[in-house]
Amino acid sequence: MTYAIDPTPLWQPDSARQAATRMAALMQAQGKASYDELWQWSVSEPAAFWSTVWDFCGAVGEKGSQILVDREKMPGARWFPDAQVNYAENLLARRGEGEALVFWGEDKVKRRWTHAQLYREVARIQRCLIEAGVQAGDRVAGYLPNLPETLAAMLAATALGAIWSSASPDFGVQGVLDRFGQIEPKVLICVDGYWYNGKPVDCLEKNAEVVARMPSLVRTVVVPYLAEQPAIDGIANALSWSDLPTVDAASEVIFKRLAFDHPLFIMFSSGTTGVPKCIVHCHGGVLLQHLKEHQLHSDVRQGDRLFYFTTCGWMMWNWLVSGLAAGATLLLYDGSPFAGKGKVLFDYAEAEGMTHFGTSAKFIDAAAKLGLTPGKTHDLSRLRAMFSTGSPLSPEGFEWVYREIKGDILLASISGGTDIVSCFVLGNPVLPVYRGEIQCRGLGMAVAVFDEGGRPVRAEKGELVCTVPFPSMPVGFWNDTDGSKYHAAYFDRFENIWCHGDFAELTAHGGMIIYGRSDATLNPGGVRIGTAEIYRQVEQLPEVVESLVIGQDWPPGKNDDVRVVLFVKLADGHVLDEALIDRIKRQIRDNTTPRHVPAKVVQVQDIPRTKSGKIVELAVRNVVHDQPVKNVEALANPEALDEFRDRAELRD
Repeated sequence: MTYAIDPTPLWQPDSARQAATRMAALMQAQGKASYDELWQWSVSEPAAFWSTVWDFCGAVGEKGSQILVDREKMPGARWFPDAQVNYAENLLARRGEGEALVFWGEDKVKRRWTHAQLYREVARIQRCLIEAGVQAGDRVAGYLPNLPETLAAMLAATALGAIWSSASPDFGVQGVLDRFGQIEPKVLICVDGYWYNGKPVDCLEKNAEVVARMPSLVRTVVVPYLAEQPAIDGIANALSWSDLPTVDAASEVIFKRLAFDHPLFIMFSSGTTGVPKCIVHCHGGVLLQHLKEHQLHSDVRQGDRLFYFTTCGWMMWNWLVSGLAAGATLLLYDGSPFAGKGKVLFDYAEAEGMTHFGTSAKFIDAAAKLGLTPGKTHDLSRLRAMFSTGSPLSPEGFEWVYREIKGDILLASISGGTDIVSCFVLGNPVLPVYRGEIQCRGLGMAVAVFDEGGRPVRAEKGELVCTVPFPSMPVGFWNDTDGSKYHAAYFDRFENIWCHGDFAELTAHGGMIIYGRSDATLNPGGVRIGTAEIYRQVEQLPEVVESLVIGQDWPPGKNDDVRVVLFVKLADGHVLDEALIDRIKRQIRDNTTPRHVPAKVVQVQDIPRTKSGKIVELAVRNVVHDQPVKNVEALANPEALDEFRDRAELRD
């Protein structure tokens, strides 16, 4: 079963709008008549393309004469081996009085920093890092909300060549140690607490325990957020951000220009199948990929106001802040996206003239179920683009955005991941938007869909792969000296080809549909089914708030086959009776195939998810099969797993 492809686009940019984009300017500069021509050139001549990105998007640094060495090796290709570059230098290119960022902490805190203020704060925290002995290659960790100080600390560290890594403050102590303990940071930046759903959440006790159990630390800096003068005396070697050294307007941030592949970020996998993998990304790769995605695919221009709802434990934070290099003002937010009766993010969009609104597919689904009509209740006249990621956006989600938010908008469903800190498939301001489809494969990303035999297919489901090296491939995994873990993660399935682990379809339009993660794919009777196909149908029912589906080995212990089991969280006031079970099954059968219909439908009170909001089918499957869940610290609500254990409904 595949989504029915609608030949009529939901949105088509007019000729004037297309002509005003940076994408159109690049097409003209390269003499390409269509996006497909431009994409084909970008993947057949990767060295020429990425060299062009450096120049066209205005990267600051020394490019060098060589662009790509060992192109045929994947992994192993080397990009810009002679280059000298610093990511932070590119983000801090402006120092004037224009707005660098705006911050909202729900409806409790509102702040603004100019470029000059951001630069001064970077200089202050950088002086502290230098006094702590931080040098190139050292790790600096942020255990922080999405605050202005978080951005300043990251820029200060990476400007010196130190490696930045971050986690959001809703992680428990063990979750933080599972991550930062592997990379042994020299300095920790943390926060006294944060606001969520209007309530303060104190973090000082957690901070003290984390610091006490991390012997690599020589200094901890605490950002005051809940209180002006938090009590930090219980935290070893702690200093308040308020007490950082003052600097005058002439103080200079030190930018150390580094090799293109010098480590910039250590990102963490979700960790739901074991201790999180530490994925190392480099200065040059992140910079070029984000410049390309912001300027070309997202049409972010000088003076635009860029927002993404994200925590610092999700790669979208890293993606968001790179918008400074494209000339955007960053709109930062911390707290619940549903504060203010679900309207706070749209309040923010109206108040600040948001041009680009980034969120998750789950937020769009939830806003639709809440009956929000932002296009009627808010002035969104400046909004040009909306991004959705985290899970596949359903066709109905596409329709809701165009009906209830804005008819003339680029709706860019995007997909990639922490693994590449960017996108394989994403939006495009010169192409139409079709319901249920991601618009295109990214420039320079030789994305294809392979069948089980490793053959490229179109209009069929298969494995999403990338067949040509690209600059934002990880440098490697931390503490993986022989590269074996890195190779096993992406290159074991198909030799010399990146296999991403998404179950996907390349459409006739050249767009992409993601059906879910390959390792969560259902396989009843030997037929592969993407989980998103079932979610799309079930969550159209008003009684169903959210759902999660797994394959249960059946009969037990035989491993001969699986049966589909659907768990549903219902809206308040509803119970799962036989009539509703019949409606759910009929909705699935009528719109997919009989193989999609669950053998069992079970009600639960909550759906377990990661800190970044992704539901965890594999963890639930382990619980149902009485197998251990290796890292519950990775979950935002680990207690939700208990309800899936030893269910009587699943014994027959």
